[in-house]
Amino acid sequence: MTVLWKIVCQEDKYPGMWQRWFKNQCVAVGWPKETGYKLNGKSEGRSKGWSAARNAIKEMSIGDFVLVALRGHRIGKLGEIVKKRIEDNEWDPLVPKGPQLPYGDKGRRILVRWELTTGPDNPDMVIQIPPEFKFTIGELRPTISKIRSQTISQVRKVMNDPRNWVGLLSKFGYEKALSDYIATYPNHLEDGLLPHPNAKIREMVFKDRSRLDVLLLDRQGVPVIVECKQHAASIKHIKQLQDYVSKFEKQIGQKPRGILVHSGAQKLSTDVIRAAKKRPKIEIVCYRLRVEFARSTT
Repeated sequence: MTVLWKIVCQEDKYPGMWQRWFKNQCVAVGWPKETGYKLNGKSEGRSKGWSAARNAIKEMSIGDFVLVALRGHRIGKLGEIVKKRIEDNEWDPLVPKGPQLPYGDKGRRILVRWELTTGPDNPDMVIQIPPEFKFTIGELRPTISKIRSQTISQVRKVMNDPRNWVGLLSKFGYEKALSDYIATYPNHLEDGLLPHPNAKIREMVFKDRSRLDVLLLDRQGVPVIVECKQHAASIKHIKQLQDYVSKFEKQIGQKPRGILVHSGAQKLSTDVIRAAKKRPKIEIVCYRLRVEFARSTT
C-alpha cells in the first residue's frame, strides 16, 4: 500500500534549503553517525527527534510519496520516492561543512521524482494550506510523519488550485513597508487611487489612539482606508478594519471604503468571507512581492 509522508524543510534555519531539495530531487534529514546517531543499533546522540526520524526513514519504501512541509502551513512539492541513501556510510550533506557543523547537515537523503504537473510550475511558488484542509497535531509536529488524515488525491486537489499558491518569500518584512509602498504607488492597488490630499485627515488619530495605515481617494472621490497585514486575512483583521471604517464615518462624516491587503493565499476561508460581507463591507486583496534586477551600466 502506498504511504504518504510529510517531511519538514527547515527554510528558517537553512535559507534556500527548499531550492536545494528541488534541484537535487531529494528530501533529507540530518543526524550524522559521527555525532552518535547510528541508523542501526544503539545510538549515543542526545536528540529527542532522532529515534522517531530513524524509524520513519527506515520504514519509507520505494513508491511512497513525500510531501514537503514549510513554515506557515505551506507545502512545497509532492514527490515519489525512487531511492534511499540513508545509511551511515552514504552521508552526503546538503549543508556544507563549516563552523559548528564539522560534518555538514541534511546528509541522509531520500531521492524523489517530483510531480511537476502538480502545483505551480515555478519552484519559487508554494502552496498555502487552506483552513478547511487540516492535518492532525501528530502529523504536523514531527520532522517526519505518516499522513493518514488526507489522501494523496486530496493533497493533489489542494495543490492544483491556483488560489492556494503563494510565493516562497513573498512578503514585506514589516507591515509599514507595505503601507509605505501603497501610499507611494496607490495606483498599483487600484487604478485611479490617489493619496488623500488633506494631511490632517490622512494622518488622523482616532479618539482611542488608533490610526489608519493608509488613506486614499478613489476615482469618485470616496475615501479608501487600507489596512496592511503581513499574514493571511483573518476575522480579527476584518473586524479591526470595520471598526476603522465606522469610526471614520462618524468622525469625518464621509462613508469610506475599506480594503484589507494581506500576503496569504488568494483563496479565503468561508468564515473570513462571511465576516467581510457584514456591514461595513470590506474588500480583500492579496499581494505578491516581485523584485526585478538590471545590471548597472558604466
